[in-house]
Amino acid sequence: MPDETTESANLPELTCKELVELVTDYLEGALSAETRKRFDDHLEGCPFCRIYLEQMRQTIGALGQLSDEAISSGMLDVLREHLRRGR
Repeated sequence: MPDETTESANLPELTCKELVELVTDYLEGALSAETRKRFDDHLEGCPFCRIYLEQMRQTIGALGQLSDEAISSGMLDVLREHLRRGR
């Protein structure tokens, strides 16, 4: 029976673009174990994506500190959509 390392070694590495598309699911803990491993493997070798991930964490943290009155619900929806798309 192949182990997880052998199975994940047969999968293509994530590209930076794919990582950006998956970052919201990663932060929400919604990736499969296989995709999470590929995501983490990419981060190990890509300083640019590590910086991007940290910027996303900081942005989400900053937005989470805003009061309900500080941002309209429409603008919040726009921000969520942009974050989901990785823009």
